[in-house]
Amino acid sequence: MSGSRPARTRRTVVTGLGVIAPNGVGADVFWKATQEGISVLDRITREGCEKLPLKVGGEVRDLEPSSLVEQRFLVQTDRFTHFAMAAADLALADARLGRADYEGSPFEVGVVTAAGSGGGEFGQRELQALWGKSPRFVGPYQSIAWFYAASTGQISIRGGFKGPCGVVCSDEAGGLDAFAHAAGAIGRGTDAVVVGSAEAPLAPYSVVCQLGYEDLSTCDDPARAYRPFTSDARGFVPAEGGAMLVVEEENAALRRGARPRALIAGHGATFTGPSRWPESRQGLARAITGALAAAGCAPEEIDVVFADALGVPAADRAEALAIGDALGRHGRSVPVTAPKTGIGRAYCGGPVLDVAAAVLAMEHGLVPPTPNVFDICHDIDLVTGAARRASLRTALVLSRGLMGSNAALVVRTAEAGQ
Repeated sequence: MSGSRPARTRRTVVTGLGVIAPNGVGADVFWKATQEGISVLDRITREGCEKLPLKVGGEVRDLEPSSLVEQRFLVQTDRFTHFAMAAADLALADARLGRADYEGSPFEVGVVTAAGSGGGEFGQRELQALWGKSPRFVGPYQSIAWFYAASTGQISIRGGFKGPCGVVCSDEAGGLDAFAHAAGAIGRGTDAVVVGSAEAPLAPYSVVCQLGYEDLSTCDDPARAYRPFTSDARGFVPAEGGAMLVVEEENAALRRGARPRALIAGHGATFTGPSRWPESRQGLARAITGALAAAGCAPEEIDVVFADALGVPAADRAEALAIGDALGRHGRSVPVTAPKTGIGRAYCGGPVLDVAAAVLAMEHGLVPPTPNVFDICHDIDLVTGAARRASLRTALVLSRGLMGSNAALVVRTAEAGQ
């Protein structure tokens, strides 16, 4: 499908960012590391993963969930939901959207998250109790903690949000599809939506499941494990974490004195089948043109592209060609970046982190670099080494999933979207 945008009278703007990433907790810390091109990829240290073939990943090591989330919620939920709740808190604080703003109208605030795998760590622990001890040692929360919708449910319950809520399970690209769902809700009358994704795929059970992905990098050198768009590309490195954003109807945000940080301008999505990377060229290009049409944006107006950057030669080639197919001659000169090569791909959380980075890049006038990547072998202007100064008014964020989903999202400054 190609995306559709809500009526111009109900524009969807970003007012808050909440980031839980391997390179930092909080948008400011995340951006500092991202703009400096710092790579935090390292050997996986999670207990039980020592003898598994996957050696390198992006771990969140600077967060103690209990510092941000109450114990009664922690015991009910998996690590992926801990990240999502913490990120939602940070986003709401950044947007200055508190209970006083919606207490009288809780049905005007919704929640949409995307999920790729659910609560693998919680599920593993409970299954071990089941088979190692007895059913009497399995807790009641096993029935909900693993579930894909757990983050949406817990954020809405904890925050008192009673507006439209949902969860998108459409592969990694669901991280961008969630924004389309949020914008649709706002177009239909909702005032605000907490939207995003966080993943926790580094528990032993989750890692074993991922070993079936032929596109996974099992290189044990953190500096060489994830190098998309190069002749050394050997697959992707997984990561945990993600981001939540507060998006609001523009006039509602302005009425309460909030500052629109960016505009969710247009979305497009297609499906081309599992690991059919040559076919993803056409599908991704169609998603891009759909997003541009929904945004009312010409190809030459794109100032930066945040690439999917899978790190598989056939997939990288397809993406580079798709950018050229959709953007024409401009596709060869527009700056392209993939900050995820410094933190890993957090599945559905990955493209949401890219959206957060795109908002921050436009605010700071900087295209962040692509860590660990040199000797580009594709016809794109990939930013490497150091950040590049640029006037950024419109960003294009791309994502593809291992199961065949393709998505594109156009994010603009509020002024550019006028």
